[in-house]
Amino acid sequence: MRLRSLLFAPGNRPEYFPKLVTSGADGIVLDLEDAVPPGAKRDARDVVCGALPSLVRDLGASRVFVRVNGPKTPWFQDDLGALGGAGCGVVVPKLESLDELSTAGSWLAGVEVVAGIETVAAVEVAPALCGAPVTAAYFGAEDLMADLGGRRTAAGLEVLYARTRVAFAARLGGVRAIDQVVIDFDDDVRFRREADEARSLGYTGKLCIHPRQVALANDAFTPSAEEIEVNRRLVEAFEQAQREGRGVIDFEGRMVDQPVYQRAMAVLRAAEQGV
Repeated sequence: MRLRSLLFAPGNRPEYFPKLVTSGADGIVLDLEDAVPPGAKRDARDVVCGALPSLVRDLGASRVFVRVNGPKTPWFQDDLGALGGAGCGVVVPKLESLDELSTAGSWLAGVEVVAGIETVAAVEVAPALCGAPVTAAYFGAEDLMADLGGRRTAAGLEVLYARTRVAFAARLGGVRAIDQVVIDFDDDVRFRREADEARSLGYTGKLCIHPRQVALANDAFTPSAEEIEVNRRLVEAFEQAQREGRGVIDFEGRMVDQPVYQRAMAVLRAAEQGV
């Protein structure tokens, strides 16, 4: 299933849950981690577990996730235990080793697992984190910079290395890569720019913290009709050239060889399969 948009809501704010259902997001996340203060963790867990059956019924299990508290917190095992049999996916933040998932036992088998790569240590071992049972990984720029002690900027050059490394790791592991949040949720221009950058880097979706960001993410990670048509013509022209024994062609002023053809095929596959 595609995850162009993954929309979060605080697990202790059930009044937000109906907006998740109608948001159009590919995936929704009830958050037990950053959005919930320490004193409200247990109550939030109860609220989330009570809401899951109806959300799974309305959206399907593959579209509903819960972000548990991180493996190094005192709430991690209880969060996972409470979700047993819920049928939803799980988002594990600040994951730094797949061994940290061993306490989950067999519960994660067959469940969508999204790993949060958002610390310096995690970025350095990112390829090792993008393996079974993980099915997708997201890059958390805000937590990374808090860990690093750096300064966050609108341009984002301070996280470019880490952002690229996570995309590489996801590709090597055969999992989907989901890009960082834009905390200025009224800044559509920045969101579009970051989403376009992310797609260019190889990401397949983006984290969203407000419903208004969902349509922007879905649009950014969906090939446009014009993009599909151009790539369709390119594929047809290149395949005809191959039949004629030519390996490189001039296509509408561009040199096209095998790598360019493969990129065009990837666009068409994404359009056909919805991934």
